[in-house]
Amino acid sequence: MDRFDVLVVGAGPGGSVAALVLARAGARVALLDKSAFPRDKACGDLVGPRGVQLLTDLGVAIPAGRRVGDMVVVGPTGRRVRLPSAPGTTYPGYGISVTRTVLDAAIRDAALGAGAEARLGRADRPVVRDGRVAGFQTADGRVVLADHVIGADGATSRVATALDLVDRRTALWGFALRSYVTQRVELPTIVFVETGRWRGLPGYGWLFPGPGGRANLGLGTGSLSVRDGTAAVRALPGLVDRLRRDGLLEGPVPEGRRLGGWLKMGAAGTVPARGRVLLVGDAAGLVNPLQGEGISQAMASGAAAAHAVLDTPGSAAQRYAAGLATASFPFLAIAGGMHRSMAGRPAVVAAVGRLATAPVIGQLVAGGWAIFWNDLLDGAPPSADRWVARSAMALGKALLGTRRRIGEEPGAAPPPPAPGGPASLRTAVTRRR
Repeated sequence: MDRFDVLVVGAGPGGSVAALVLARAGARVALLDKSAFPRDKACGDLVGPRGVQLLTDLGVAIPAGRRVGDMVVVGPTGRRVRLPSAPGTTYPGYGISVTRTVLDAAIRDAALGAGAEARLGRADRPVVRDGRVAGFQTADGRVVLADHVIGADGATSRVATALDLVDRRTALWGFALRSYVTQRVELPTIVFVETGRWRGLPGYGWLFPGPGGRANLGLGTGSLSVRDGTAAVRALPGLVDRLRRDGLLEGPVPEGRRLGGWLKMGAAGTVPARGRVLLVGDAAGLVNPLQGEGISQAMASGAAAAHAVLDTPGSAAQRYAAGLATASFPFLAIAGGMHRSMAGRPAVVAAVGRLATAPVIGQLVAGGWAIFWNDLLDGAPPSADRWVARSAMALGKALLGTRRRIGEEPGAAPPPPAPGGPASLRTAVTRRR
């Protein structure tokens, strides 16, 4: 039986960033994961500009990463639009392409180097003492006790499920399927797919550049509240044929085994924090519903959860939820609403894809599209492109609304610290030293 200040369940980017921030502050941290490292994950392997900035701020160097900038979007009819990648005031004008095997191991190693302790096992049941979650028992019967638990264990989070923090009826699910091909790709390419004329797939295919002369090929789809990945599996061969016809793909496909994974998007149907348990990344549904990015959001939420625990341990859940409501939820609510309104309407999906990549319209909105679609409005410098992105946000808010709150009443005054506990975990750590 181990005893820690914080138990972080899941050693992906979000969990490892949380563990890193906590350990650097002197907290005793257990970083639990079901898999031995290094290990792979189904992903497009792109880290967006906000994620790059966060890694820079944390001083985490990512080896074998490749800088990527502009992106090409190919519409259902084959027309192409180039989305520019421009720097903002709070992020660089590029992302990086790096395999999850390398990325996850690098951030986890940084957390362990800062003092976090690795634990191997699958979280099974919460340990409850005096009416509060006091840790987790693993599937093999070991118990890890902690004052706080951070669930960073992915879209199908055991932490979220065991503590009834997910409403499966209102969650917004997606599924992604990925493989690798031997080919050098210069620009990340997204392809809007139609399974039949005017039958748009609620998602997209991709061909992203990777290190070492390889490319990441995959396809992701949204399935609303039903976890169904069959559409992605069925559509992948058609995507491969389409890429070949468009002259984007060469050589044999795929290389190695395909890997699939679930996405939980738009913060829908999930309470991100309750009591002494905080969810980050995919576990909290913090995946962009429009383009499926989740790594940057996972790392940012991991850092936010860690700071909430360090600064206000007695009300960490309220502080964390309030921060998400301000920083993340306005965009996620609009993007999730857009996704819901189109999924299940293949003609509408097809129409949007064709319109957005039409010759004149595509060029006019490309810059604003890049800002809005990638959730980069906060920090975008004044320009016509920012005006387009702001207009898209305003229109989405007017049509869809953002009344739905995220988590526990973010506007409510936080309760006082728990009796007998420190006002700040930082204070307790200082005293221990």
